[in-house]
Amino acid sequence: MNITAQMVKELRDKTGAGMMDAKKALVEVDGDMEKAAEVLRQKGIASAEKKMGRIAAEGRVESYVDANGGTLIEVNCETDFVAKNDEFKTLVANLAKHVNELKPSSVEEFLSSTCPDCGKVIEDALKEKIASIGEKITVRRFISYEGATASYIHNGKIGVLLSADKNDAELLNDICLHIASSAPKFVSREEIPQSVIDEETRIEMGKEDLLKKPENIRAKIVEGRVNKIMAERCLLEQPFVKDPSQTISQLIEGKLTIKAFTRYELGEGLEKRQDNFAEEVMAQVKG
Repeated sequence: MNITAQMVKELRDKTGAGMMDAKKALVEVDGDMEKAAEVLRQKGIASAEKKMGRIAAEGRVESYVDANGGTLIEVNCETDFVAKNDEFKTLVANLAKHVNELKPSSVEEFLSSTCPDCGKVIEDALKEKIASIGEKITVRRFISYEGATASYIHNGKIGVLLSADKNDAELLNDICLHIASSAPKFVSREEIPQSVIDEETRIEMGKEDLLKKPENIRAKIVEGRVNKIMAERCLLEQPFVKDPSQTISQLIEGKLTIKAFTRYELGEGLEKRQDNFAEEVMAQVKG
């Protein structure tokens, strides 16, 4: 029987299985939709879609760097227990490597790409892992840089990827450590949008300790405060964590130029799972 794209889509919508898994199941049972769904359930693949509705704010930040550049990725799961599992760690490391190889422009493009190792569509391979591991797993975000690149990962919770014009491994590693610790937002003042400066100025102008001061005095005080805030957010102006007597700008002077950096903190901005204790106990009682 000819297995059409519409049949594959219908089975995917019904079971949540990946495209290739759905097609294989239909071929196996000669196009019988109900039997194909049963095959997928028996293989544990059809359960993946149900897991996708859960909250996944745990997980791991990982990187992959080679001579040509590097990638930083965040992959989420539901529990810290799974995040510490070797199978999950290997999965995230492989995903980082594949992003670096494939250079996708978006998560959607990446998931629809073919895995260089197994030849499967990455989304389908990921759903197999969901069935195997037993939790929702999502590729949340990634970024790649070309050229001289360095990274630092702190316990899988914080990750930094740094791009420079020269490859000084020791110096770049120190800067990655600094970024992980100090969390700058920009490389230099030139990168700060005027809207950010305007917003901070508005906030400072409205602070109670300045309301009774003359307008011209208040403006000068606010300018100084905003300058300080911006300096704290700029990598080049921050005191180096290993030697606060010099700034990052002074540290790299005459050695290299920082082109860009990205800092990921696991789960930032995501809804966190709130377990109900009574429900947790009942779940344990029910086994």
